[in-house]
Order: sequence, then C-alpha cells, then structure tokens
Amino acid sequence: MIQGVQLIAKKKLSDDRGAIFHMLRCDEPTFEKFGEIYFSKIHPGVVKAWHHHSRMTLNYFVVVGSIQLGLWDGRKDSPTYGQTQTIYLDEQNSQLAIVPFGVWNGFKGLGDKSSIVANCATEPHDPLEITRKPFDDAMFGYSWEIKHG
Repeated sequence: MIQGVQLIAKKKLSDDRGAIFHMLRCDEPTFEKFGEIYFSKIHPGVVKAWHHHSRMTLNYFVVVGSIQLGLWDGRKDSPTYGQTQTIYLDEQNSQLAIVPFGVWNGFKGLGDKSSIVANCATEPHDPLEITRKPFDDAMFGYSWEIKHG
C-alpha cells in the first residue's frame, strides 16, 4: 500500500425500508477536519484522472455503483514514492478510502450504471492547489483495464 492511504470498513445498516451508509464522523480517529463535501457522478467505463492536491486530504466513499480507484505516490519524500495502488470501491462493500495530499488519484466507473462517489475533503475546493494530468499519462505507468474478468 501507498504510505498514508487508508481503507476503512464502514457500517451499513439495511432493512426492508432501505439502508443507512456511515461514511465519516468527527469523533473517529481518522477524521482530520471538514472542508467540503461533494459528489462526483461517473458513467460506466469513463476514467476521471489524474489529479493531486497540495493541501487537501480526500475521503472517498461510493454511494451508488462501483469504481476502480487508481493511486500513484508522487511525494518525493515518501518511502512509497512512484508506487501505484488500485482499490475497488462499491456500494456493497461500504469502505472509506483516505487519500493524503500529494498522492495522484483518479477513478473509473465500473458496472453497467453510473456511480456516485462522495468526497468529504479536508479543504474547500481551491483551483490553485490542484494539479491535473491526462488519464493515460505515461508518467504513472498505470493501466485502467480490468485485471480479472
């Protein structure tokens, strides 16, 4: 795993009325601070990548559908610098992925319906602290293809 990336199982309560998904609470040890919450909709087969933040920690949680979360450690002082990691998130496994600032990330919509990803970020959006690159940039050496299927 890339240093600082965390994958945390979350509680989901289901009954005949529907379900409650727990994402993040201010009294959890992994909670850093609140900046903003936003939702990203992604269609099947579409890749939204790459970007990294200089100050913002991301807390990703899939509310609907499923995604492939791609990560690349761009922090030169990190022991995992240059390493990639893939995490699969979906509404069934109810997991929170924490991505520290400086780690490049992006995701691909999986399945046959659009997915909705929630992000409870530690900072409000600031276009001056985000850097973007194309999803197929050779720097990452990352394949968005499904490995098993």
